[in-house]
Amino acid sequence: MIALEELLAVATRRERMLSRRLAKGAAISEHAALARTLEKAAGGQSLRALVEARRVKQATHAEAQRERTIRRAERASEAKRRETPGDTSAWRAWFDGSALPNPGRLGIGGVLTGPLGETVEISAAVGHGDSSAAEYPALIAVLEAALSEGARDIVIHGDSRVVIDDMSAVAGSGIRSLTHHAARARALIERIGDVRLQWIPRARNGWADGLSRAALDSARADAAAA
Repeated sequence: MIALEELLAVATRRERMLSRRLAKGAAISEHAALARTLEKAAGGQSLRALVEARRVKQATHAEAQRERTIRRAERASEAKRRETPGDTSAWRAWFDGSALPNPGRLGIGGVLTGPLGETVEISAAVGHGDSSAAEYPALIAVLEAALSEGARDIVIHGDSRVVIDDMSAVAGSGIRSLTHHAARARALIERIGDVRLQWIPRARNGWADGLSRAALDSARADAAAA
């Protein structure tokens, strides 16, 4: 029999209540009563399968909650930063690219924020390929927005090791298939001035990631309506 602790971890409040009633009425242990209650809830599947399915669901929910907490904290931090007087030349940006499926349709997302509260959001479909093929166009779109806004001192965050490392390489020594993208990005950086690229974990790039996925959703909706 599955351990009581495992069953308690996946049982709902109602199921625990019902099992206590069953244990009292049938004069059986709490462990046996909870197992019976969950077996009934499992229907055609085994008790073990029910436990595993609920564990996966709980883990997925916990991860989603964690990401929402991180995003709320980042937004709060950004709002506080905007309220605090500081360097009036500093800008920040985030970029991300998505593919649905992978490879498949490509979407890019980007966010540019200025020291005086300026915010520019980028969300666009950019053709087909794999997710790596969308990362450079996302960076380029952010750089173009920065140039348009007159940014001169900017830190750009991205979760693509490929792009960040490729841009850090000596010109001409990076990935051959990305050379034209790298050349475009470097040309924009030269026109902007002080640009620093910084890698961040995917969990901290939710704003740009959401915009890239929104572009794919919009493109899918347009295709369905056509």
